[in-house]
Amino acid sequence: MAAEIVNPRSDNDSSDQDGAEPLDSFDPAFALHRGGKMAVQATVPVRDKDDLSLAYTPGVAKVCSAIAEQPDLVHDYTWKSSVVAVVTDGTAVLGLGDIGPEASLPVMEGKAILFKQFGGVDAVPIALACTEVDEIVETVVRLAPSFGGVNLEDISAPRCFEVEKKLQERLDIPVFHDDQHGTAVVTLAALRNAAKLTGRGLGDLRAVISGAGAAGVAIAKMLVGAGIGDVAVADRKGIVSADRDDLTPVKRELAGFTNKAGITGSLETALQGADVFIGVSGGTVPEPAVASMAEGAFVFAMANPNPEVHPDVAHKYAAVVATGRSDFPNQINNVLAFPGIFAGALQVRASRITEGMKIAAAEALAAVVGDDLAADYVIPSPFDERVAPAVTAAVAAAARAEGVARR
Repeated sequence: MAAEIVNPRSDNDSSDQDGAEPLDSFDPAFALHRGGKMAVQATVPVRDKDDLSLAYTPGVAKVCSAIAEQPDLVHDYTWKSSVVAVVTDGTAVLGLGDIGPEASLPVMEGKAILFKQFGGVDAVPIALACTEVDEIVETVVRLAPSFGGVNLEDISAPRCFEVEKKLQERLDIPVFHDDQHGTAVVTLAALRNAAKLTGRGLGDLRAVISGAGAAGVAIAKMLVGAGIGDVAVADRKGIVSADRDDLTPVKRELAGFTNKAGITGSLETALQGADVFIGVSGGTVPEPAVASMAEGAFVFAMANPNPEVHPDVAHKYAAVVATGRSDFPNQINNVLAFPGIFAGALQVRASRITEGMKIAAAEALAAVVGDDLAADYVIPSPFDERVAPAVTAAVAAAARAEGVARR
């Protein structure tokens, strides 16, 4: 069976439970969401008793028995190898925060249809009514036999790091926290192209990241792994540095591999002479701080809906400007990464998603831009049909090269 991008709402279902005027009379977003955004569709016909006897009993018993004797056959005779669980606890949903599992479902449904639309990967939204790390881990471990991969979504930091790490240790299928790694992959791709456009390499750049949550930490790790000259990360209290005594274990580890220059103090201090600003925190960066950056700087202000630096301000001082919004050029959008990454991993039955696979995804994504590279085009559109196939192929090849592919 496959997840189909349809809305099964009834045309007759037009009133809310309290009898008031339905919300979708006023807002097209509610109209689109009525009844949900996805359904399940059979991939085989069940038209008569012969079809039924093959699709269900007694024919299904032969397949079940074969899988019981040779468990790996589950990948050939069920949808396991082409379906991902999209798992959340609803504690960090978009810019809405901790809104709970039920309220997170519209986002998880949206994520699932993006998997299908952009990567050909079926996905099932799973919103959990628990927030303790071990409870989430145990629940997902018990669900895992039904899935070829797990996409963690909108789980608040710092728990998200521990949940992902423990699941990766327990499961032999890809576990990927998209809020971390999807953002990092697309950011790296855009940064590579921005550097290329201005005749520089990553090693020539000093970057400053605003935000030490899931995305900020993952971006820092990926930039360091890719060879960035230096990167400093700021949280609400300033630059994450080894001399601070208020750091969480995650931030203490972060301080150990970032900020080679030993910068202390505020975000504004770190931006003086910096080549790159990456915002994943919200808030507003004062214009004088942006003006203090190096000539030919890059500003990636990715908070939604309000970027940390408005593009109109950023363009006064920066050579390349990117945001998380679709109404400005150079949108840093996770949908450029996660469908192809999972499609590639599932294609070769990868046991996990390695750093090398993520780097390969970023390189492939950057390469799609090709000779069209320009200040307002350092990253392709999500609707560029070349994106998913390029990322899928690169991830699959990297999985084989790194020895985590099983077919």
